[in-house]
Amino acid sequence: MQNVRNALQSIGLQDKIKVSTSVSTAVLGNSYPPSAGAFSSDALPALQPIIGFLTGTGAPLLANVYPYFSYIGNLNTISLAYALFTSPGSVVSDGQLQYQNLFDATVDALYAALEKVGGNNVAIVVSESGWPSDGGVGATTENAQTYVSNLIRHVGQGTPKRPGNYIDTFIFSMFDENMKQPQGTENHYGLFNPDKQPKYSLSF
Repeated sequence: MQNVRNALQSIGLQDKIKVSTSVSTAVLGNSYPPSAGAFSSDALPALQPIIGFLTGTGAPLLANVYPYFSYIGNLNTISLAYALFTSPGSVVSDGQLQYQNLFDATVDALYAALEKVGGNNVAIVVSESGWPSDGGVGATTENAQTYVSNLIRHVGQGTPKRPGNYIDTFIFSMFDENMKQPQGTENHYGLFNPDKQPKYSLSF
């Protein structure tokens, strides 16, 4: 990252192109409640200098946020509605903050973790988020359409911890990866089938 930054600086592009890296939410050692979010002791030695770099350069941290994985890993405690943005009311109370969906809770846990290690000014960009349409528990075309549609509508609102701050978010993925092995949910995240036909309708 430093070498790429130096190369950009040598041609005067350091203020136009930010250098960052992406992490999965597995870097969190604790994420519940969101305010208790903290990086794991295994991840922190690698993350600390990265966070220092991002703080110094004003670049965001890229995070791959998949409520689906949290949902299938905790079927007894996480409801499908909470994961799909469809809960009718708050599900988690964290001090004064109320959480109606798992996406916000995850992003705010990452913000809390950043703050605990000096990354108060580091923004989060969601570099991947999506929902599979087949291949596992809760993986249906209807759930995928619901999640992605609600995600698109929601990201402009920010999170309870940082309301009104638009969250730059990238949907994973454009096409199903039908040849990926082993077969499972990983094959079914696309908005389109491999034959380029849309799996469901979306409105941006």
